[in-house]
Amino acid sequence: MRFAHFLIPLFALGLLFQGCNKESSDQPLVSTAEFTLMDTQGKSYTVEKRGANFSLDAGKDKVVLFDIFATWCPPCQAEIRHMGNLQKKYGDDLIVMGVTIEEDKSNAELDAFREKFGGGNYLISNKADNQALARAIAATIGVGQNFPIPLMVMYKNGQYVTHYTGATQEEIIDHDIAQALGK
Repeated sequence: MRFAHFLIPLFALGLLFQGCNKESSDQPLVSTAEFTLMDTQGKSYTVEKRGANFSLDAGKDKVVLFDIFATWCPPCQAEIRHMGNLQKKYGDDLIVMGVTIEEDKSNAELDAFREKFGGGNYLISNKADNQALARAIAATIGVGQNFPIPLMVMYKNGQYVTHYTGATQEEIIDHDIAQALGK
């Protein structure tokens, strides 16, 4: 019995020292992932997730607004005009990237959807990575996997700025874009 009392502390001490290591790994401890999006015109975009931040390869020094939506959703239909107005107003300083969560829509259907609801000229992605990107964004901002749509998430140079769930007034989004751009 005395031998067991001696062995247990010795074993615990061995575990303690085994956990200490002066060698450092070159691998970051930050969660990373890469998503490929394809707009309805066939242009490819890469979104890189690094920790809780998402950067679009074309979004350097710009505000990127990911608009996660479905064509059957009435609030999503109502926001289309807002997305088009904001893209027109901010031009090259803003990239609105619509990300449909539907898998069965053709590019022509999505372009017709945008036109029907007055969306103007902003990007809509129609790629298999859409759902994975939407889930990853939702997880990092804490809205869960059964998040409400539309879900709009804003980043500046890949850094999270803010997000909106459900129908949101254009003026609120406009104010936040201007603030992120320092205008």
